[in-house]
Amino acid sequence: MKIYPVEAGNFKLDGGAMFGVVPKSLWQKTNPADADNLIDIAARCLLVETSGKLILVDTGMGNKQSDKFFSYYKRWGNHTLEKSITSLGFGLNDITDVFLTHLHFDHVGGATISNKSTSLIEPLFNQAIYWTNKLHWEWATRPNAREKASFLSENLLPLQQSGQLDFLDIAAKNYSMDTQLPFSICFIDGHTEKQMLPILQYQNKTIVFMGDLLPTAGHIPLPYIMGYDTRPLLTLNEKAEFLTKAADNNWYLFLEHDAHNEIITVEHTEKGVRLKNTYTFNELFNA
Repeated sequence: MKIYPVEAGNFKLDGGAMFGVVPKSLWQKTNPADADNLIDIAARCLLVETSGKLILVDTGMGNKQSDKFFSYYKRWGNHTLEKSITSLGFGLNDITDVFLTHLHFDHVGGATISNKSTSLIEPLFNQAIYWTNKLHWEWATRPNAREKASFLSENLLPLQQSGQLDFLDIAAKNYSMDTQLPFSICFIDGHTEKQMLPILQYQNKTIVFMGDLLPTAGHIPLPYIMGYDTRPLLTLNEKAEFLTKAADNNWYLFLEHDAHNEIITVEHTEKGVRLKNTYTFNELFNA
């Protein structure tokens, strides 16, 4: 197995929304805001090469939306999903599977593209199976009012219409092994129903793709929960359980949304679980 970070583009989000009830005087110490109260956000995906498969975990927000749509998110930097994949020596048709942690637009938007010749929206990866789970698909395609703006039909329905969409089994327990893909899955419900976080064994390390359970290193303290979470008290309990396991077992946490920290570890302290070390991917695996 080989894994690669894939930078799908950087953007900005409101710091208050990203930290919920936590005062700015606290969260800005780790995630400084600009004059518009916006903080730096990444869309850092993961590519897993193994046993004849090339699996992409999440896809960023893509580029098919309108200029007005993107104006809300203040994109910055030069990264794109396509450029990052090709820079690794792969073509788009080499992707065999796309694993979607959940179907919010900043995780699934890059899964499809607008065909300029037909004006139709179609899958970006023609040879890939797109994986979600039935409970989350139903949640996303019949969205509640709170999440409706995050579940965009143009990101979802073309995957179904293409025949490339498939569903993973829901585990009876939070941490399970799924035989269809080469990693375990942690199911998390506080942010949105049945978010799926991959847990990989790689070079004698346990790597967890954190999705929106832990957006940035600044979100480690338990009350630091996004205003976007549908069930913040459930997130609180899920974070407590997960971070305890991560500290006990020295897991390496791959941060999808932290523009400045790629991978971190955590440890137990008198104040609870806190940041232990930060790493770049190259420091850990290409040294």
